[in-house]
Order: sequence, then C-alpha cells, then structure tokens
Amino acid sequence: MPVAITGILLILLVVVLAFNGPKIFGGGTTYQAEFSEAAGLTAGDLVAIAGVEAGRVDSVKLAANRVLVTFHVTDAWVGDRTRASIEIKTLLGSKFLSLDPQGDRELDPDQPIPLARTSSPFDVVEAFDGLSSTIDQLDTKQLTASLTTLSDTFRGTAPEIRGALDGLSRLSTTIASRDEEIRTLLAGTNNLSTVLAERNGEFTKLLEDGNLLLDELKKRRDAISSLLDGTRDLSKELRGLVEDNRDQLRPTLEKLDKVAELLQRNRDYLDKAIPKQATFVRVFTNAVGNGRWFDNYICGLLPVPPIGPLNPGGC
Repeated sequence: MPVAITGILLILLVVVLAFNGPKIFGGGTTYQAEFSEAAGLTAGDLVAIAGVEAGRVDSVKLAANRVLVTFHVTDAWVGDRTRASIEIKTLLGSKFLSLDPQGDRELDPDQPIPLARTSSPFDVVEAFDGLSSTIDQLDTKQLTASLTTLSDTFRGTAPEIRGALDGLSRLSTTIASRDEEIRTLLAGTNNLSTVLAERNGEFTKLLEDGNLLLDELKKRRDAISSLLDGTRDLSKELRGLVEDNRDQLRPTLEKLDKVAELLQRNRDYLDKAIPKQATFVRVFTNAVGNGRWFDNYICGLLPVPPIGPLNPGGC
C-alpha cells in the first residue's frame, strides 16, 4: 500500500509540473491568441515585443473555424487590449509572433486575444502559387476573342469608349502573343518559390551564421580599438614622463655615454692583449718546462769595459 500511494503521488507531481512547469521554474506567463489562419507560424517561433525577443510559441492548433496560438512571455507586460500579428521574419518565409501591448490592466492568461485584435501577413509564396495556377486555367485564346468581339461591338460608340476598347483589344492581343513566355515565367517563379521553401532551414542557418560572423568581427574591431586607445594613452604617459624628467635624464645619459666609451677602450685593450698572451704563455712554458729550474738568457749582464764586449752584435 505505501508503494502504491507513493506512485500515485509521483504521478500527480509529474502532471502538475507538466502543466505548470513554466510558471514554477520562471518560464513566463502563457497566453493565447486567435487568428484567421496560421500563415506558416509554427511551435518554437519567436515572440517579440517592439522587436525584442520576449518568448516563444508553444503550439499552433485548429479550434473550430480559427487558429489558436499558444505562447509564453517572460519579463514583459501584456495589456488587456494587446494586439497580435504574425509577421515575416525573413524573405525566405520564416515567421514570428509580434505583440503590441496596450490597455490599462494586465491581460488575463485565460482570455485569448480575439480575432478583432489579430492579423496575418500576406504570403508571397502562396500568392505566386495561386497566380500560376490561375494563369494555367485561363483560356487566353477565348479571352482574346471575347475582348475583340467586345471592341467590335462598341466600335460605333463615343470616341472615349472606342479608344478604351481598342486598348483592351491590343492588351488581349499582347497577352495572347506572350502567353507562352508568361507561363514559362510563372512556372519558373513557382519552381523558385518551391526551392526556397524547401531550403528555408538552410538559408536561415546561413543567415544566422552570417550574423555570428559579423558579431565576431565587431568584437575583434572593438578589441583592436581598445588596444589602439591603450597604446595612445601609453604614448601620452611616456611623453609626459620624458618631459618631466628631461633635466635629470640628460646628465645620466651623458655619464652613460662616458661609461660606454670607457668600456669600449677596455675592450680594445683586451682584443690586443689576448693575442699577445699566447706568445707570453709559450715563452713562459719553455722557461719552466725543462726541469726544476728556470731556463733563461740575460743579455748585457757583464759590463763592457775593461773586459770588452761579449756580444758586439748586441742583444
């Protein structure tokens, strides 16, 4: 019995969450609106107020002779005289629900927005399809004959009427002569609209990716602008630092030049001493490398007179 009671309570909890989950977890307030037609609006489409996203469409269902659209709105006020319209989001046919909040009191979620305050867009794709079908059903030859007969019948009437009928006759002749081209054009338009409708998702994804690319480029531009501004500010600070310390830096730089000259002279001395050091080391090694004594030669140790010069050739 406890297990059964627990199961029933869990089922009731799930049902309550299913119907009131959005309200409980901050999903916004759910409203409804009546439309004469869906106009391509589907669940998941955007709900916007003044062009800003305010929610999403939950469902689109047929209720008697009208369409009932259920949607939720988050963090937005919806008045009791609010108007709703289905708008075209892109040229490829995607739609969104636009709200124009009006009224003095908040709209009752249990009271749908009536047909008198809703409107649907004009669907270009459906219009082209209907035009193509209508043109295909026309008998252009019979239409031309009818207009010609009408023009001949009223030819003896007033000049204004006769001129108008002559224009109708020429118009019918032109339509008949261009019948094949018009049919081809409308057929191509129908095919184009069909392809665009089939590729609607891909084109929408392409446009969204383009928006992401533009956003990323804007971020990079802002980052570069910030970097340039920081570099400009740093340059100003360094210029001010140099100006403020010019008197102290001048003697320091002059002394630094003297130190550099001294180091250069010492380097030149070392460059000369290192090659000569090799000769000294070789001679010193020869002097002390023959045993436990120094092997050396002293020139001019004995005086010259009266013994006489020991080495007349000199040292």
